[in-house]
Amino acid sequence: MTAAEQPLIRIEGASLSFRGRRVVDSIDLDLAAGETLALLGPNGAGKSSLMRLVAGRLAPEAGTVRIGGEDPFRTRSVRAGIGWVPQDIALYPRLSVAENLDVFARLSGIGGHERPALVRAALDLAEIDDMARRPVGLLSGGYQRRVNIAASLIGRPRLVLLDEPTQGVDLAARAAIHAVLSRLRADGAAILVATHDFAEVERLADRVAILSEGRLVQEGRLDTLLTHLRKAAPEHEVALASPPDTAAASALHHAGFRPVDTGLTWRASHLDGPDGAALLDVLREHGVPVSEVRIRAAGIETLYRAALASRTETRPGR
Repeated sequence: MTAAEQPLIRIEGASLSFRGRRVVDSIDLDLAAGETLALLGPNGAGKSSLMRLVAGRLAPEAGTVRIGGEDPFRTRSVRAGIGWVPQDIALYPRLSVAENLDVFARLSGIGGHERPALVRAALDLAEIDDMARRPVGLLSGGYQRRVNIAASLIGRPRLVLLDEPTQGVDLAARAAIHAVLSRLRADGAAILVATHDFAEVERLADRVAILSEGRLVQEGRLDTLLTHLRKAAPEHEVALASPPDTAAASALHHAGFRPVDTGLTWRASHLDGPDGAALLDVLREHGVPVSEVRIRAAGIETLYRAALASRTETRPGR
């Protein structure tokens, strides 16, 4: 493999502990320029810790992290080429959008003659030109997140790290943020994004990596993983009008369903029996408060839950 063919990020056997607990455990992972990798996993799985290793904020206690062949923890110039977008908004609310971007350009060491053009470029990329003179504290949460992203792009980084970039924003803001990330990818930036949003993953990611308790439990190209998954039977999903009582829950379990999220949605992925209408009648006969039955192709959420279930089943002591 030539130098040009080397992945931008190469993580080999990286491990990290915090307060005696292993939060990143022997991770091997690559990311190429122009590629988007989505990190999935429950809270505490190690996603944010892994991103801090990549950003050079922390050093692994074992293994290596390399960006373009160099150690981001030890090499300041490598860190300067990384755009870090934290989950929390990190802006100055009394300053305008343009003033915030100028401050972040100064903090990045960008000279005065370069800053105006780079601020304009960041405003254009995030499509927030019309907000340039407005104080950040008066903007909606969605616009603040877009400014937060723009601030990380001032130096036109070749690697962008985002932690829950669309958390708590409305659909219009989500679409705008997704458009920014798509433009970054098209410009050749590598993007590493940690998210709980499965629709976001299916829209943006080239590859996914699923973490559980600090370990990598599944990784691969999204299209390949979904093609394999969708060769299986379609998913059946039932939406309940109210929480099931003991008898109704037993009937759902007997039919092959398992609860997801709040327990008002139950899902099965292996049913070959009745169609949707017949299934609705059967469940209602058993006292299940079904309001709707849906049949759909399996998606990334199915892959995610199966990967975590497999990790639980193979955990030592089980």
